[in-house]
This record gives sequence, C-alpha cells and structure tokens, in this order.
Amino acid sequence: MFSGSIPALVTPFRDERFDEAAFRRFVDWQIAGGSNALVPCGTTGESATLDNDEHHKVIKVCVEQAAGRVPVIAGCGSNDTRTALWHMNVARDLGADAALLVAPYYNRPSQDGLIRHFSFLAENCDLPIVLYNVPGRTVTDILPATVIGLGKRFPERIVSIKDASGDLSRVVTHRIGLGPNFNQLSGDDPLALAGYALGQSGCISVTANVAPKLCAEFHAAAAAGDFETARTLNERLYPLHRALFADASPSPTKYALSKLHDWLRPDTRLPIAPCSDAAKRAVDAAMEAAGIG
Repeated sequence: MFSGSIPALVTPFRDERFDEAAFRRFVDWQIAGGSNALVPCGTTGESATLDNDEHHKVIKVCVEQAAGRVPVIAGCGSNDTRTALWHMNVARDLGADAALLVAPYYNRPSQDGLIRHFSFLAENCDLPIVLYNVPGRTVTDILPATVIGLGKRFPERIVSIKDASGDLSRVVTHRIGLGPNFNQLSGDDPLALAGYALGQSGCISVTANVAPKLCAEFHAAAAAGDFETARTLNERLYPLHRALFADASPSPTKYALSKLHDWLRPDTRLPIAPCSDAAKRAVDAAMEAAGIG
C-alpha cells in the first residue's frame, strides 16, 4: 500500500507562524526528488506544538499541493481518543489517503487500552490507519500480539505499521501473524536496509526531508533487491541519519534545510531549541559526506 521513501515532513515556521508558501515549495521539491508519499503533522512536523487549526491547515495544504501525485498519510495521533478521531475525520474530509496514529503518549495505557483505543478509531472512521509504534517517545509499546490482533480484526482499516521500536524481529512476527500483505514501514532510517530483507516495504523517514533524491534512490535499489547499490547509498546517507539526531529533532533537520533553501528557515517552536553549534558541525560534515548542499 505504501512503500519507498516517505518523508515525515518538517513544518516550516516564519515569525512563529506556519509558513504556508515555504511548505508548498517544500512539498513540490519532495515530489520532484522522488519521494513516494508524504507525512504531514508527524513528530518531525512538530505536531505537539501545533494548535488544532494549524494541524488541520498543514494537512490541507499538503493534500492540495500534492494534488494526487503521491499519497498523503496525515498525522492524526493523540493521547486523547476523541481528539484522534476528530483529526482523522478532518483529514479524511480534506482528502488524506491514510492516518498515522501514534500510540497514546503520557497516559501509558495497557495493551487492552491500546486495543480499545485503536478499535474505537477503526470503528468510527473509514480512513485507513497506519499504526505508529515509537516507545522511546511514547513510553507505551504496541506489542506484536496487539498489532496482530488489531490487524486481524480490522483488515480493511488497520493496514500498516510504522515501527520505530528498534526490534527488527517484530517485522518477522508481524509477517507471520498477518501475512505478507500487511504493510510494514521502518520508522528508523539507519535500520531501513535491514528492514527490507525482513519484509518491510519502505521508511517514514527524517533524512528524506534533506536528501529526497538520494533516499528515493536508496529505497528503489533496496526494493529491487539490488543490495550492492543500496548498501553503497546507505553508507553515503548513514552519517546524515545520525547527525539529524545530534540535537533534539527536528532542529538539525531544519538547520540542514536552511542550508539547502534560502526560503526555508531553521525556526523551531519551544520546547525545541535552535540547533546547537556542535550539532551544526555534525550536520555540515554529514551533508558533505552525502554530497549534498
């Protein structure tokens, strides 16, 4: 369903406001670079610091600018089930192709709570769901048995997972439990190459924000089974994968983009601070190693 290089888009700001003009240019640049789908309002898009009107505006602009050229997977997650459903319904009405739903954060629900949360959303909105498991941020871990149970109960609705648990064995467990047609995506750029060998079909990526063409080439090679080319490209990209987390994300990514485009500012919203000098040096070196900038 979803495959290849899928950037979790940054949200550009200017003077504390969503920079719509820059975002439209950014969407066009991503598609021209070969990105296979787009994710607005994910973690990298600073969704936690967008108010609801901004959240919906970012999705609206992304769908409008993509204009059907690539799928749009709208970030709709919340630690409040009713708010997540609201985001899903708005995203559906705006024309998004799917909803990315992170495990509820801070509340720390049980596995039963997760099943009830995602079941309620699947039962009350017909937008396809991409589960998002990132226990390093949410503390809550969507365990494989929960994923498999949800996928079996809602095969037409819960269609995919972005897994950022770091446990690649889960790809195999999900595949055995739900079959090869259940769409699995990496949520961690450095593990994407290994993920292809195990059955993932792409990555919802931070690095693709900065290097869309290289990331698209890497994913195309890996998907085609050309692992020699994929390894070579992965080694070019690997320092960038690491450097973009040399400071709190997405400040290094926005710094890198500001080097590439004079129309894209490095501004983040508190509590994300501007990129540190040490992180800037790491990003500069990684961009040079990748041959971009």
